Amino acid sequence: MTDDIYTDDIYKGLSQLGGGSTEYPKSPEEAILEKVPNPRPNVKYFVRFTCPEFTSLCPVTGQPDFAHLCIDYVPSGSLVESKSLKLYLQSFRNHAAFHEDCTVGIAERLVELLDPEWLRIGGYWYPRGGIPIDVFYQTGDAPKGVWIPDQGVPSFRGRG
Repeated sequence: MTDDIYTDDIYKGLSQLGGGSTEYPKSPEEAILEKVPNPRPNVKYFVRFTCPEFTSLCPVTGQPDFAHLCIDYVPSGSLVESKSLKLYLQSFRNHAAFHEDCTVGIAERLVELLDPEWLRIGGYWYPRGGIPIDVFYQTGDAPKGVWIPDQGVPSFRGRG
């Protein structure tokens, strides 16, 4: 492994990483998603982000909705900067949208930013009105030669 890939240049231009106070975006549209160059662009590998406490609002009742999100991707030239992703996901806290819109919208924004080789998202939503809703999105077939584990999030079972 060479040290030259871990220079400060990879982080140049990032506005959210580092110390100091962080201002939380008020909406997903306002949130800034940032990317960094992939330090291993010639290697196919798998990246997973898990957000077990995702929240948004029901667009009809204004009540909070909760989900466990699992975002998986095989990067090409860029990686999503994780703090900007955290702030982006947090921006949904006061955003009113249906489960399907939140889940697929997150995937579309990441695909637009990263142009990954492959991406999928699983939105495992907790019951609303007694019905859990799981939403899945994938850009295509998973690439061969990359270990892609199961998301490991069981469908809602209640108490039984």
